[in-house]
Amino acid sequence: MHEIEVILGLLLVVAALAVVAQRLAVPYPILLVIGGLVLGFVPGLPKVELDPEFVFVLFLPPLLTSAAWYTSWRDFQANLRPILLLAIGLVLFTTTAVAVVAHIAIGGFTWAVAFVLGAIVSPPDAVAATAITQRLSVPRRIITILEGESLVNDATGLVAYRFAVAAVVTGMFSLWDASLRFFVMGIGGVLIGLATGWLIVWIHKVMDDSLVEITSTILMGFVAYLLAEHLGVSGVLAVVANGIYHRWHSSEVLSPTTRIQTIAVWDIIVFLLNGLIFILIGLQLPSILNEISEYSTATLVWYAVLVSAVVIGVRLLWIFPATYIPRMVNRKLGETDPTPPWQTLLILGWTGMRGVVSLAAALALPLTTNNGTPFPGRDLIIFLTFCVILVTLVLQGLTLPILIRWLKIVDDVGSEREEMEARLTAAQAAMVRIEELSAQDNVLAQAQMVAWLQTQYKDRIQRLSACCEALDEGSYEQLAAFRRLQHEVLATERRTTIRLRNQGIINDEVLHRIERELDLEEARLGS
Repeated sequence: MHEIEVILGLLLVVAALAVVAQRLAVPYPILLVIGGLVLGFVPGLPKVELDPEFVFVLFLPPLLTSAAWYTSWRDFQANLRPILLLAIGLVLFTTTAVAVVAHIAIGGFTWAVAFVLGAIVSPPDAVAATAITQRLSVPRRIITILEGESLVNDATGLVAYRFAVAAVVTGMFSLWDASLRFFVMGIGGVLIGLATGWLIVWIHKVMDDSLVEITSTILMGFVAYLLAEHLGVSGVLAVVANGIYHRWHSSEVLSPTTRIQTIAVWDIIVFLLNGLIFILIGLQLPSILNEISEYSTATLVWYAVLVSAVVIGVRLLWIFPATYIPRMVNRKLGETDPTPPWQTLLILGWTGMRGVVSLAAALALPLTTNNGTPFPGRDLIIFLTFCVILVTLVLQGLTLPILIRWLKIVDDVGSEREEMEARLTAAQAAMVRIEELSAQDNVLAQAQMVAWLQTQYKDRIQRLSACCEALDEGSYEQLAAFRRLQHEVLATERRTTIRLRNQGIINDEVLHRIERELDLEEARLGS
């Protein structure tokens, strides 16, 4: 079977399983991994191997760019302390804890090999975190911290991974050199990202072609990653910095048409790449098992359970002290940033799904060391990495919604309130501008049009004020009911317009113009 046929077949499976996941109300990455796992054992199907370089270069830049694009820089800055505690502190702590347990429990694992395993499984995955948490009804701060952590921790884990692998391959390691290079690689990656971000913003300023601008936006993530890796700095941080910088300036340099098309294109790209990568993860198990036949099933299960338990347990063990101790030491911190409820901390502790970066790092391990001997424990490291991904994705991913309901955690509608207040402020500013324009001589002749605009904006201001009051009073159900009413009204407009087309009263071009306006309005309302 040709490669193109395999890819098309996998995309068909992705689409089908995504529909099933939606019907079952299950995060689609979980079902895709399980589906890939089942497909991997079906006899007669072609063997699909995951090239780690293929993953790092093709999948990582666009997926990280998308995650960074939807990251709020203001919220990221406001939560920088907890984000860095998780993205750097927890990653290094997990690396060390897994290394200690692996060195003690797994025969033949030297300290260097154990640290390789720890570095590989330590960072939660940005792709998995975003795909699973985006549909959860939880306070916005939880999502901000999880997404911010997942953007930065890959860089920490991959840098630790490089030094651990180098220690195994060469037999040499310097803590001072590793620490210095860690900061150099991080700062260098951010600088490369900002430079490429500035370049794409400049392209938007000088170009007036939506297709060229969208293409440049997609390619710039690859440019940032490849340039950073070529210069020996963090490609992950380069892509993240590029995405955040670009998104911050996009509101000023992108035309409305380009912005709408860009978001639509990115949604399709992210869905397809996410789907492919998670189903490819599941497909890897048969080939992984073939390489570790010398171990008994009981031994493999014990190792997998042990490492997975350490990965999950260490996160919970870190979250609570890292939250309470700084506030005990610094009372001012407790005043400016009160201690979150324990339920919130438990959710943060339970949301540590691993994904494609860990598996790609494991598969990228060299086959031999500098002296020509096989890389010790390579096949077992790959197997244990797969098990950690499977356990965290399936166990934590499936139980997370149940845990949220049990803890009675609900969305604080903070983003909803901000949106309504911003709309109200913008509408009030527009009303002031209309009054200013109405006083100008060249507009006096169009008094009827001005009066119509004033009526429209007065109605809008009144409606938005009512929505803000409903949110302030906690009447979220009232706002939801209002939106359902708006959806029904739009659906009636849509059915009527289609009927007019079917009766030959209007042509398809008119239908498409009206349909586009209705689509945009319904997309604005959300589901």
